[in-house]
Amino acid sequence: MFKNLVSGENYDVTLSNGNLVHYINFDNAATTPPFHSVINSLVDFAPIYSSIHRGTGFKSTLSSKFYDEAREQVLDFVGGDRDFHTVIFLKNTTECINKLSYRLKNTLKDKIVLATYMEHHSNMLPWTLKYNTSFVGIDDNGRLDMNDLENKLKRYRGKVGLVAVSGASNVTGYINPIYDIARIAHKHGAKVLVDGAQLIPHRKFDMKPVDSPEHINYVAFSGHKMYAPFGTGALIAPKDTFKDGYSELVGGGTVKFVSTDDVIWADVPEKEEAGTPNLMGVVALTESIRTLKCIGMERIEAYERNLTAYFLDLLKNIPNLIIYDDFQTENKVSIISFNMNGLHHTELAYILNKEGGIAVRNGCFCAQPYVQRLLGISNEDSKRYRHNDRCNLPGMVRISFGLYNDYNEIDLFIFLINKISENIGYYANMYRNFPLD
Repeated sequence: MFKNLVSGENYDVTLSNGNLVHYINFDNAATTPPFHSVINSLVDFAPIYSSIHRGTGFKSTLSSKFYDEAREQVLDFVGGDRDFHTVIFLKNTTECINKLSYRLKNTLKDKIVLATYMEHHSNMLPWTLKYNTSFVGIDDNGRLDMNDLENKLKRYRGKVGLVAVSGASNVTGYINPIYDIARIAHKHGAKVLVDGAQLIPHRKFDMKPVDSPEHINYVAFSGHKMYAPFGTGALIAPKDTFKDGYSELVGGGTVKFVSTDDVIWADVPEKEEAGTPNLMGVVALTESIRTLKCIGMERIEAYERNLTAYFLDLLKNIPNLIIYDDFQTENKVSIISFNMNGLHHTELAYILNKEGGIAVRNGCFCAQPYVQRLLGISNEDSKRYRHNDRCNLPGMVRISFGLYNDYNEIDLFIFLINKISENIGYYANMYRNFPLD
């Protein structure tokens, strides 16, 4: 539907038989191609690119103005409050969450962080390595157990300082009820961080007013998952979070005054962005936001939901497939994971590439505890895989659609996956012990 908006859509790849085919990218949950508008914005901005906040020249003044105003565009996109919130530009969601975990060290001292078994490692490790962390369970379908969340908040009796939760899972696409989570967490004195990496590119997002029980206290997301893969992410948080103390990274741009025995730190958010900022990444991010808003997030949501429903309806009829999904497409983004009996997930992903030019992701998707639970692997059994090569670990194959994917691509995939299912022995013999080229 929106193919003409993204770069690389006319790309051909060579199959194992030597034929050229149109490349089908079903790995958008990892990273998306750039919008043409994003590429054009970089080209247009390049002639005036200059230093930020450190020069009085014409180009530097324009660059600084653009960079500062970009924060307002991000706040408006996620429903932030310009007086209350700040936007910190970093490399990606991972760096954003790591920064927050560092800067909350005093706030969360002697507190508990509640994460979930659904989390990407980037919203798990920053908390488990610094704080007393407990995990909210999942139900039999792999969705968040809201009863467990509330029971843990009650059990800890005000000791929970933060609930860290993904807006949408990068494994199943399941959307978490973030506003219900916020309401329950706030009732028990906890704040909420939403990892928005998989949610914000696909659904309209609103932090809600600061005085609302459903207010989202912190949110982070990445440009490279929303058609601006140029190294910028955004952390949106209350300004007061960064009022005291200093960043885990310090240096140029973070100070007002320095002597050999004294430092006066710059104001928020500058003191959190050490070094020369990635201005071109911010140019890309703001242009992707403009393009998404022009298309309409509701329109994107409806189109991708229809794609997902169409795909799942066909996929469930393929023999030998194990689909990790509850088929509730209203409450998920366009991510589907599965396995095929008789083929390792690495083999299946490789076959799809070499036989159809179809790019998928396989493995545990940086969410090993969640995948292990979906696969029914116990904690004891998982220890046996600790020293295994990554390619030999249990895992899944993941499909993830972007707004530019279409029904014809799905039909081609279904044709191929059905062919593989009907001839598992043939493909297993052909591609077992394949070279990972």
